[in-house]
Amino acid sequence: MFTVWGSKQHFCDGMTRRNFLQIGAFGAGLTLADMLRLRASAAARGETTRTKSAIMIYLPGGPSHMDMYDLKPNAPAEFRGEFRPINTNVTGVQICEHFPLQARMWDKFACVRSIVSVDEHSDSLVMTGYSQRANMTANHPSFGSVVSRMRGANSDVPSFVSLRGLSRGTEPGFLGISHRPFSPSGPGLQNLRPLSMVDAGRQHQRRQMMGAFDGIRRELDTNGSIGGLDSFTTRAFDMIASGGVRHALDNGREPNTIRERYRGVEQFLTALRLVEAGVGCVTLSIGGWDTHGQNFQTLRRQLPQVDKGVSNLVADLHARGLANDVAVVMWGEFGRTPRVNNNAGRDHWAPVMSAMVAGGGMRMGQAIGASTARGERPHDRRYTASQLLSTLYRSIDIDPSQTVLDSTGRPRHLLEDREVVRELL
Repeated sequence: MFTVWGSKQHFCDGMTRRNFLQIGAFGAGLTLADMLRLRASAAARGETTRTKSAIMIYLPGGPSHMDMYDLKPNAPAEFRGEFRPINTNVTGVQICEHFPLQARMWDKFACVRSIVSVDEHSDSLVMTGYSQRANMTANHPSFGSVVSRMRGANSDVPSFVSLRGLSRGTEPGFLGISHRPFSPSGPGLQNLRPLSMVDAGRQHQRRQMMGAFDGIRRELDTNGSIGGLDSFTTRAFDMIASGGVRHALDNGREPNTIRERYRGVEQFLTALRLVEAGVGCVTLSIGGWDTHGQNFQTLRRQLPQVDKGVSNLVADLHARGLANDVAVVMWGEFGRTPRVNNNAGRDHWAPVMSAMVAGGGMRMGQAIGASTARGERPHDRRYTASQLLSTLYRSIDIDPSQTVLDSTGRPRHLLEDREVVRELL
């Protein structure tokens, strides 16, 4: 067997979220093909337009809503914590003092501060709209896999790229393995680099040999998965030849001034370059947010990095004319307890959390909803993760109410809770 490891992340339940993919002997030769699903140019009203994209920023472990976008300066000390709110450039909106870059350009951001979650360490909810417990049987696809399914395959770049490996929350679910993400940290960038000793003739021979293997594998296939692989064999070779994704992943092609601005948060620049190249959905993660102890010490280190990454990303989306075409969301699996514990930490808190959004033609310059005075539950405008995903789908021109066929031919809804965050659209 051939094993591809994702990124390693420890959480308080003792589990290591270092997810992996095992590929059989025949599959190992087609690992790139297995992971590609290529986007198509969208047709709107008979006119060809730029297909919209999304960047999903995941904060693993559950970031504290009370210390980022929903501070409570008037709450008792054991609730409000150690950070102060600062004004943004939008009247009436305050965010954490460690977010000064976002504060200066809040007219290009928005946050939803009244989202309810579930108590589980998993990004399944915010990437699929369903909890991990529900997905153990329902097997719903991730946001990026849906983008892959809807966009078709008429380009030489993937529809879905995961910069955080083949981790939980990137699964294609009932859409099938052909809609898994391409991951540079899996089979990787090296698989997109043609070997110098392999000339065009030998590449043609390899393509023919792989076609022969496909014929054998189809005869041996018992679960229908081979059908999900066949369409990518040619695309894998085309990507190797074109080098489009390889170039997009090479931040060295940016001017020194740009690269310096992203020093330490290079994934955000890579995500920018990928959507600029036409990738439909990019996921990335930053930091570890399971702060049962030393919450404020950890956040003093991590919040400035997040601020640097998202502010540069959103500013450059505007500078490159992509602000209306690329939706950005940043969130984790739940919030943290309003009351600070005896270890100067905050524990898991599913009743309310916050999310930051930008771009996608959505209405910016606002803070939507709020939690109660001590940050314990939504005070108004209660929303679910599924509803925010529904909003993001609509912002990139995907109808969340449609159904798609699973591997058995049964029509399945993308989301059950398809109401949108009205203030954003």
